[in-house]
Amino acid sequence: MAGKTKIIYQCTQCGYESVKWLGKCPECGEWNTLQESVREPQFFQSAPVQRAKTASLPTPINEISTEDEHRYFTGLSELDRVLGGGIVKGSLVLISGDPGIGKSTILLQICEFLGKNLQILYVSGEESARQLKLRASRLGVSSQNLKILTETDVQYVVSQIHNEVPDLVMIDSIQTMNHTDLTSSPGSVTQVRECTNTMMRCAKAMDIPIIVVGHVNKDGAIAGPKVLEHIVDAVLLFEGDRQMTYRILRAVKNRYGSTNEIGVFDMGDRGLKQVENPSLAMLSGRPKDSSGTCVTAVMEGSRPLLAEIQGLATTSGFGTPRRMSTGFDHNRLSLILAVLEKRAGYFFSSLDTYINVVGGLRLDEPAVDLAVAVALISSLKDMPVREDTVVFGEIGLAGELRSISHSDFRIAEARRLGFHRCILPHHGLKILAGKSFEDIEIIGARNIRQAFEAAI
Repeated sequence: MAGKTKIIYQCTQCGYESVKWLGKCPECGEWNTLQESVREPQFFQSAPVQRAKTASLPTPINEISTEDEHRYFTGLSELDRVLGGGIVKGSLVLISGDPGIGKSTILLQICEFLGKNLQILYVSGEESARQLKLRASRLGVSSQNLKILTETDVQYVVSQIHNEVPDLVMIDSIQTMNHTDLTSSPGSVTQVRECTNTMMRCAKAMDIPIIVVGHVNKDGAIAGPKVLEHIVDAVLLFEGDRQMTYRILRAVKNRYGSTNEIGVFDMGDRGLKQVENPSLAMLSGRPKDSSGTCVTAVMEGSRPLLAEIQGLATTSGFGTPRRMSTGFDHNRLSLILAVLEKRAGYFFSSLDTYINVVGGLRLDEPAVDLAVAVALISSLKDMPVREDTVVFGEIGLAGELRSISHSDFRIAEARRLGFHRCILPHHGLKILAGKSFEDIEIIGARNIRQAFEAAI
């Protein structure tokens, strides 16, 4: 017999359900995240269902073969790097990001390369077939193996997938899809969850990879229930400012590869172009003999990346000095300023301080601390840092410099781009013992003051 239709309120962050609306979610503590949804009638059977005789049995892990695993290369090495080596057959991949950042663009671009050998079905619920054709012409996409389907009924889409049996399916976007058995509106928590579940079952049953585009909310998180991220196999997030050309593609979740890899792209008139040497691109246009700028080396997965940190300290025009940071954690900036005043003797309490990471990057690695401190001191003293110097290291609350990992990779990247001096924590020299680096001077510093004196 069937149950009754019931109105519930579900948290978009953690999936908590309540029979009444609450301003604050009791489970995750977020505010204004409970949205109304409809719980559909459930059908109960009086007798238990007998399991099929062909049900799977436990198998020893050493008897499971992975020789038939195959990945589709997309033609963009940066995207393949983030995916862990390409698109895995039968996987469900979610690509999310701000509006206009390039989600639909990158999907159409890889269709031109994949369409040479694969049959692709592109399902669009936001654009008409003519609009897609115009955008594909602008991007130079004209593959004969690319088929367009403008439909929002997820059940009809699945039936077309069974009829066409493509090698790859793209859904743009999951928020526009709707399940006709549900009474809630498209884009609601229930619709997004059930449509994603339907696509997941289709991908696993037919062993077809499906790439899904997802929207983000005003806070930058993926729109829909948090369980959406648990359903899919990989979550790729586009980062970057729409006013700037560089785009960072980061893996937030990946069952088939590392979540630390990033891909760097440059948005142009002809779509996204991969940046093979992001360090050189980020450092282009760096001012000479200017105070308040410092180059640091960060690790993004297995890739070392050089980034420019700009700091500015100026007289405050208000009673309370301003603390602003772009691309760097604001709380971490406050901690560094406190250490500079208490331990190093550089006073910023009456000054406005600003930190900017050039190129739209967002850096959260502790190794950036020392470069931020050196940039601020350089602006305070109006003494420029030497152009051929790279600085990296973590700052402790006692003012000491702590060693970091992968120092050899960072030094090698700095040497490759023509830098001749590298300043790092003194304890890091023990890790580098026995390794020789030609044409670059390695300087170990015990505290912030020593690091700044060596940098100028």
